[in-house]
Amino acid sequence: MKILVVGGGAREHTIVWKLSQSPKVSKIYTAPGNAGTARLAQNLEINANDIQTLLKTAIEKKIDLTVVGPEAPLAEGIVDEFQANGLQIFGPTKAAAQIEASKVFAKELMQKYNIPCAGSATFSSYTEAKKYLEKQATPIVIKADGLAAGKGVFVAETMEQAHQALSSIMQDRAFGSAGDRVLIEEKLNGREMSVFSFADANTSMPSMPACDYKPVFDGNRGPNTGGMGSYSPPQFLTPELFKTINDTIMQPTVRAMQNEGVPYQGVLYGGLMITGEGPRVMEFNARFGDPETQVVLPRLKTDLLDIMLAVVNNNLNQIDIEWSDNACVGAVMASGGYPGGYKKGLPISGFDGLDDDILVFHAGTKLDSAGRVVTSGGRVLTVVATADTIAHTREKVYNNISRIQFEGCHYRRDIALLNK
Repeated sequence: MKILVVGGGAREHTIVWKLSQSPKVSKIYTAPGNAGTARLAQNLEINANDIQTLLKTAIEKKIDLTVVGPEAPLAEGIVDEFQANGLQIFGPTKAAAQIEASKVFAKELMQKYNIPCAGSATFSSYTEAKKYLEKQATPIVIKADGLAAGKGVFVAETMEQAHQALSSIMQDRAFGSAGDRVLIEEKLNGREMSVFSFADANTSMPSMPACDYKPVFDGNRGPNTGGMGSYSPPQFLTPELFKTINDTIMQPTVRAMQNEGVPYQGVLYGGLMITGEGPRVMEFNARFGDPETQVVLPRLKTDLLDIMLAVVNNNLNQIDIEWSDNACVGAVMASGGYPGGYKKGLPISGFDGLDDDILVFHAGTKLDSAGRVVTSGGRVLTVVATADTIAHTREKVYNNISRIQFEGCHYRRDIALLNK
């Protein structure tokens, strides 16, 4: 089969790497891809949000299955366009992708179907939101309704910070139309966990959970990023907790979407807080996470293509999904200055000096005119290892990560420490 993977980050490199292991796959294209995907697939110079060019390319190249990595094309309706042209595509429709594209939609769904989540109020008026906010206690969470590239959520420790966040979203229009509405939520306390389920219109099959690290510096200091590393499984995960999450959150959400007439097909990603009262949803996403994908898919034993085809054809209940018991840890190498400004085009060296069982998933990389791998983004690489325990696995990661070098690179040194 010919596969097209849409996106160019480490998440997409990991998906390409896993799909390339399937004996059913004959050719993989990535759009736009990166220096890592170029070794396994043919990169196409097409923006991941250019739906019409992607559609035309899929038809011309007789693509059998398209897999969508990022959220933006899902929210813009890439699945609807491909399906309308008789093409198989893995991911939720535009209507179903609202579960990520609109935090208000997701919150109203959860409240209607009693899916445990943070208490909140929604506003489209800055004046009304401000009045409500002034009556609340801090810390408190302020969220823009729409997609904001992971930057539209503010955890305000003081009322001054809360007012600044609200003003930034609704008055300064920092996120454009994504800030037409805001949610003001209680701040949940506990331990964060990312949970993924493969879902077709009728069935949800649990994947392996993971924990990620958003702040840029050790000890969870500094500004938030897209994610500086992750590990799987969470050391605090128990079979009982896993069952509770699937029984009270993931399965009910898939059923709720079906009941609402917007059946969900793809990967459903629940960002959860494990509180003293049990798991609560902080947000839903409509795709694989990054950097979690880099530590979840290496644990998958079942052919990923078989799972994706089962989702597309609504027969997910007919396959068994198997996972390795091994742990997996990934640490992100970032450009100097990230998440602020950073240089591009810096040569990367050291790949040849890594241990044989180390995986390196590329994100912000490209090949220059001389064929060298150079930097092209903020998050550059995810260095990944698997082993029998979290401690052993993180040791392997950090024994290798320093062998890769590029000017200004930095990474957290506390990924998967047991105090996470």
